[in-house]
Formats: sequence, structure tokens, C-alpha cells
Amino acid sequence: MAKRVPTIEEVRQKARSCRNCDLWRRATQTVFGAGPSSARMMLVGEQPGNEEDVQGEPFVGPAGQALDRALREAGIHREVVYLTNAVKHFKWEPGPGDKRIHKKPNISEQHACRPWLDAELSIIRPEIVVCMGATAVRALFGKEIAVLRDRGKILEPGFAPLAMVTVHPSSILRTRTDEDRHAARAAFAKDLRKAAQAIK
Repeated sequence: MAKRVPTIEEVRQKARSCRNCDLWRRATQTVFGAGPSSARMMLVGEQPGNEEDVQGEPFVGPAGQALDRALREAGIHREVVYLTNAVKHFKWEPGPGDKRIHKKPNISEQHACRPWLDAELSIIRPEIVVCMGATAVRALFGKEIAVLRDRGKILEPGFAPLAMVTVHPSSILRTRTDEDRHAARAAFAKDLRKAAQAIK
């Protein structure tokens, strides 16, 4: 008899008690992926931020707002894509006052979280995966692909029929001027539009 494939909700529930690395100790909760299990496009970021850690949903903070705007400009409805991160717990260090400052997850933490990302890929089975930022690219491709060198290329990886690498939407927020921000968002939206067109 064929082995039953778990649902995405079953995997999400299981991930809530993940102890594969120590990030759970300081995080509020596991932030699993969200979106329809029939999604043709999966967007993979780095890790949840402060707002995501509090709310338990991916891309609901400032970077999520930047992503939402770029998706709209690309003509893509957020409701039809699956959003997730390479790492499911918020890694942070103390900042001024009570502020929690994002800290990049290391390789061992990325590896510890890879089974959850693999489960999402095997259940959702997206036609294209958009890796947003260096951590997502490293988690899925290793060192063979680089964001700046390979940005916008349509690739044929082993983990999905198609993939694309682009910047993380948080990079838009780090631009210094309105002009630079507009240009960065337009370039990001162009990448998302190209990814959507690749599966039409």
C-alpha cells in the first residue's frame, strides 16, 4: 500500500514542537509557511522577523508589506502563492530598549530546518520556487548559485521544475532615497512578474 502523504496542516502542527536546533528557545513560536496547497508559485525568504514571530504568520511585517506592494505591481495575488522561509524560528539579538534585532541564521540552523522546507516542497509541489535573498538561495542551492550573479534567471533545479533567485524584499527597505526605493521595488516586481510568466 502506498504511503499516505501528510497534509500541509499536519506538517504545520508537527513543526510547532520542532527542537532541531536551539532557535526555538528564544522565539515566540514556529512560523510555518502559509498559502494554498495548490499554489503554483512558492516564495521562500530567510526567516521570520519580529512581527512574524509575534503573529505566527510569514511576511506580515515591514518586509511583508514591501513584498505585498511588489506582488501587486507584478499583477500577482498574494492569496494564490505559498509563502515560507528557509528557517522557521526568529533569530535575534537585543537592540536598543526592548527592540529585538534580526540576526542571520547560520548554516547549521538552515540545515536543521531543511526537513520542514523539503516537506513543504513535496506537498505543495510548486511549478516555480522564488528564492528571495542569500539565505534562501544557500538553503536550497548551496554555494553553486549567487543572488547578484544569477538574479532573474529561470533555473531548472532538482527540488522543483523551475526556480528563480532574487533579492529579499527587506533590501528595498534599506535603500537610502525614495528614488532608490522605487527603482529597487520596480526591479523586484519585474523579477516576480518574470517568474509568474514562466509558468503561464
